[in-house]
Amino acid sequence: MDLEEYLNILNSGEYIKSDSEAYRFMHEVSQEAIKITSELNNSYHSPQEIHNLFSKLTGKSLDESFCLFPPFHTDCGKNITIGKNVFINSGCCFQDQGGITICDNVLIGHNVVLATINHDLNPDRRSGMYPSPIRIEKNVWIGSNSTILPGVVIGKNAVVAAGTVVTKNVPENTVVGGVPAKIIKHI
Repeated sequence: MDLEEYLNILNSGEYIKSDSEAYRFMHEVSQEAIKITSELNNSYHSPQEIHNLFSKLTGKSLDESFCLFPPFHTDCGKNITIGKNVFINSGCCFQDQGGITICDNVLIGHNVVLATINHDLNPDRRSGMYPSPIRIEKNVWIGSNSTILPGVVIGKNAVVAAGTVVTKNVPENTVVGGVPAKIIKHI
């Protein structure tokens, strides 16, 4: 299996059995992500060096406007797509096997978790995974310590208040907060 085949399987959204070739390949990809994030997180790097390391992690070129404050954690990296003028603050954790798309002008606060994998409630199938993408539209601000769960779309111009757990789509031009997230107001 190669990376393209692996990403196609993940992006299909189908259940991935724990004894499958894709599941085994996931662990190989994870080792590369661990290596790159260890380098990123364990010493000082200039903004350009951070940019280069994050490009290596994702396997994609990034716009020069991209900004990240380490530490940053991921267990894949290869299914992240980043737009222009994106800022990711320190302590974020992206579980990106299901796919994470971050559009232009997005601000992500400290310690935000983006989780794109879920497991079956049936204990006999729980070790496998269901990948489901997260999409963050233009001009979104995600407050510190928020968690975005699999399959969620955050609509353009939305604000996710600090500490929010987002379990379903967020309409554009809204502020959401709470556990689980509820609309607080319209912008």
